[in-house]
Amino acid sequence: MEVLGHYNNETKTITSLSLFDGGCIRMNSDSVEETIEYPSGTYIGEVSNGVPNGQGTFTYGSGSKYVGEHKDGRKHGQGTYTWSDGSKYVGEFKGDKTHGQGTYTHADGSKYVGDFEDDEHNGLGTVTWSGGAKYVGEFKDGERNGQGTMAYPDGKKYVGEWKDDKKQNQGTYTYGSGPNSGDIYVGEFKDDKFHGQGTYTYADGYKYVGEYKDDKRHGQGTFTFPSGEKYVGKFKDTEIWEGTEYDKDGNVTATYSEGVRKRKQTDLPN
Repeated sequence: MEVLGHYNNETKTITSLSLFDGGCIRMNSDSVEETIEYPSGTYIGEVSNGVPNGQGTFTYGSGSKYVGEHKDGRKHGQGTYTWSDGSKYVGEFKGDKTHGQGTYTHADGSKYVGDFEDDEHNGLGTVTWSGGAKYVGEFKDGERNGQGTMAYPDGKKYVGEWKDDKKQNQGTYTYGSGPNSGDIYVGEFKDDKFHGQGTYTYADGYKYVGEYKDDKRHGQGTFTFPSGEKYVGKFKDTEIWEGTEYDKDGNVTATYSEGVRKRKQTDLPN
């Protein structure tokens, strides 16, 4: 972001004064309206102690523009900053930085509405992307951090915790359109992946409850089929690895060792 900089330390030339009845137009007891030329651009507005104080407009040589309040030569209070590419921020400033409540609209139409601190998204806010995705929740240092909800254009939705812009710890992920439509995962995440304890419920009746690692079933778990049959045991890289298979009545039908299925031998009558 371009900043006004330290007006006190920047060479300036007062090119005009607004006059009224032979004197300066007083905006308040300490301010006058002036036009000041700086190396970075032109300021027109209220001035006190030789620097912008109060309402004014600063037009940069690059084509960007700030219209709003100033304090001691800095953007401070309510204002609008428009970049040369069409991006725009409307809201509060403090010490030349976006700080407080504001709306930042990108040139492509994406928009953030919420809390700012030191030129970053900090606190509660809503981001709406031009492609249709939307996030509502907490931010820290410009990234999604804390509790939040992310909705995608295809119907997918994540509700849960975030860390450094990634899904982290506890959350619920619901699939939208596509091959996994209607499936739901509830459990732990790490770096945007299923990782830790979780429950994955398939739209067609299958269900897995157990451990995940890097988006794969890995560790101890139970996989239940729509028929009521189930497998209980260890998984390795999504595959059944070491455990027991049961029918819907709880009878053992097979065992697995290192991924190889061994069918239980049928008991013969005496």
